[in-house]
Amino acid sequence: MTRELIEQINKLKKEKHAIILAHCYQNPEIDEAADYVGDSLGLSKLAARTDAEIIIFAGVYFMAETAKILSPDKKVLLPNIKSGCNMADMIDLRLVREFKAKNPNIPLVCYVNSTAEVKAECDVCCTSANAVEVVKSLNAKKVLFAPDCYLGNWVQKNLPETEIISYPGYCPTHLRISPDDIRQAKEKYKDGIVLIHPECRPEVIEMGDFIGSTTQIFNYVKNTNYKTYIICTEKGVADRLERDYPNKQFILANQRIVCHNMKQNSLFDILNALKNEEFEVTVEPEIARRALNSINKMIQIKSSRVLLHG
Repeated sequence: MTRELIEQINKLKKEKHAIILAHCYQNPEIDEAADYVGDSLGLSKLAARTDAEIIIFAGVYFMAETAKILSPDKKVLLPNIKSGCNMADMIDLRLVREFKAKNPNIPLVCYVNSTAEVKAECDVCCTSANAVEVVKSLNAKKVLFAPDCYLGNWVQKNLPETEIISYPGYCPTHLRISPDDIRQAKEKYKDGIVLIHPECRPEVIEMGDFIGSTTQIFNYVKNTNYKTYIICTEKGVADRLERDYPNKQFILANQRIVCHNMKQNSLFDILNALKNEEFEVTVEPEIARRALNSINKMIQIKSSRVLLHG
C-alpha cells in the first residue's frame, strides 16, 4: 500500500509541477515521497529556489506559512490542516504586542517556530542553530526573546553580557525530557554521547555532551565516530539516524519525545493534497512583507557556529 501511494504521489508531482518538503520530525515513510527533508527554514529556502508551482509542506502550519512568505508566487499546501504547533500557538498578535509594551524600546528576536503575524512584529528572526549569533549581532544590553523561554535560556548562557527577557513559551515535546531520563540512559550506556536540542530545560542541557539544532545534531553524528548516541530531541531524529547510520547505536532518552502534531501528516494526506490542491496556506500581504523583512535580516547574519557544552 505504501509503495502504491508513493507511485501515485510521484505521478501527480510531475503532472502538477509540485515538490514535497518533509520536516525531519515527520514519520520516516514520508521521506520516500519527499523531494527534500530537513529543518523548517532550510526547507523553505530550498522551495524558494525551485521553479515548482506547488509546494506540499509536510510539517506544521507555521512552516507552511514561512514557505509562503519566501515563495509568494507559489501555491503552498499543508497536507493535514490539523497539523499545528503548540509552542507557536502560545503567542499571537495581541500577546506579542503586550510583551513588547511591557518592555519598551528593547529589540525583539523571535524564533522561526512562530506564526507570520508574530514574525511581522519582531526585529529579526532566529533558528535554534543561529539564535546566539542573531542576538549577539544586535549589540544590545537587553533583548526580548519569543516564544521559547528555554531557547532564550540557552542564548543567555552563551551571552552572559546581554540580559535576555524571554516570553514564557516552550515546546511540550522537549519538556518531556528530564535529567533522570539521561541519568538512566547513561547508566545503561556508559559511553553514550548525549546530544541535546536547545529547546530543552536548562537542567537537561547541563547534562549534554553536544547542544545543537536538528541539523547540527545530524552533522555531529555524521562527523564523529562514537558507537552510541543518546538522543534528546524528537523521535523522528532518532528514527532517521538509525536508518542512515546502521553501524551506530541511537538511544532515545525516553519514548515520550513525540510531537503528535508533526505526526498528523500521512502519505494519504499528501496524495489528497496533490489531487485536490486543498488546505492552501496564505499570508496577508502586509504581514508577509514585514515577516519577510525579519527573516531576511536573519539570513544576512552569516555565522552559524556549532555550539558545544562545557
